[in-house]
Amino acid sequence: MSDCLHCDGLSRSRMLHRAIAEAGRGLPSIEPGMPLPAGTGLSRRAFLAGGLGAALAVYGGSRLGLSAFEEGIAAAATATPGQVLVSVFLEGGADGLSVLSPQGDPLYTKLRPQLALSGGTPLTEDARLFWHPAVGGIAQLYGEQKVTVMPAVGYTHPDQSHFTSRHYWEVGATDTHLNTGWLGRYLDVVGTEDNPLQGVSFDDTLAPALATAKVPVAAITAPDQYDFYSNNVWGEVEERMLETFGRLGPVAQQVDRLRNQLLPFRAKDDGTPGFQSPVPYPKSDDPFPNKLAGLAAMIAAGLPLHVVALSAPGEYDTHSDEAGALADGLQLTADSLLAFQRDLEARGIADRVLVHVWSEFGRRAQENGSAGTDHGAAGTGFLIGTRASGQMVGEFPGLQSGLDDDGNLIETADFRAVYSALLEQWLDTDAAAIIPSAKTFPRPTLVKS
Repeated sequence: MSDCLHCDGLSRSRMLHRAIAEAGRGLPSIEPGMPLPAGTGLSRRAFLAGGLGAALAVYGGSRLGLSAFEEGIAAAATATPGQVLVSVFLEGGADGLSVLSPQGDPLYTKLRPQLALSGGTPLTEDARLFWHPAVGGIAQLYGEQKVTVMPAVGYTHPDQSHFTSRHYWEVGATDTHLNTGWLGRYLDVVGTEDNPLQGVSFDDTLAPALATAKVPVAAITAPDQYDFYSNNVWGEVEERMLETFGRLGPVAQQVDRLRNQLLPFRAKDDGTPGFQSPVPYPKSDDPFPNKLAGLAAMIAAGLPLHVVALSAPGEYDTHSDEAGALADGLQLTADSLLAFQRDLEARGIADRVLVHVWSEFGRRAQENGSAGTDHGAAGTGFLIGTRASGQMVGEFPGLQSGLDDDGNLIETADFRAVYSALLEQWLDTDAAAIIPSAKTFPRPTLVKS
């Protein structure tokens, strides 16, 4: 992957967000006025050797014991499968004016003499905008009316700090004092106290958007590392023991059902995934494609997943040498999301899954002197799925009159309006109970009926 110079602010944001998952270690010092990461103070219980899974951490739900964990997931797995929302984060502030380049705007090449793109596939809904060549996978799905485009999504009075702006998106409000995530508050309303898989982070540590106040959520290193463990028992003896366990009674039978559901995910001795995908995924040293492949298999197996969060590959804080770094990250991200959608379709479960792709802000319209772009305001977002409305949310405001006094793109869609619509149209929940001042935001149409 090409190198790009990300700023100290992004490095600090990563350190602070990772710190929330380090039990008992506290947080690095935070300047006055900056928010604490969502999820700070949540208890963390690891189920490792001797528990229900390799590298599985459960956050919150301090009374959750191993038996409740087993029984709760097993019971939830027998329920009718529901909708799944997958949140994919482009960390660093992805350059929306390259993801959808305004080649039809006369100021574009003037503001970006080195970075301006040319050619490519035009956006059907706005002939001024063209898809970046690296996001051909998303453009293909858009052509099939499976992508909703947000060409200028953000919020008023934008904050250009990675840490603060990301916090706003994670908590669903421009409020530095909130310490639960917007998806975590959703789970606090509709979730249960014994199913950590209702909210899953596939990024080793807890995704702050999933931080709850009442119910447990989980972080899983990788889908193929979730399995039962038997201390000092292995091979045929272990298999026979676990098979016998399933005959011991109703609760044991539920847990055994869960065990059998999880067997396909167990990694083989050589490290390859135990599950099979009906479609090929991109080959990469980055785990993102494999995480999506495992996620599709877990949803298909009926595991009680409800909201899932993971970070996309790539370096998006492109202060320098943007062209190569941006293309590399976008290519793997878009190709993997295309494969994920095809996987869901092949399994017949695509109507149950919606993917939300977001970044903490966009980039400045004018390139800098290092072949890069600096922190901006509004950026580009997407919703992907067979039930995505396919109707553009907001509009591209143009570079002549659509920039603020700092030269940043002005938002035409508020992320809180998007969240409110997702909660009501996809997750069937009153947004007013979750998003502060939700009633003040108009609801865009995001989901096909």
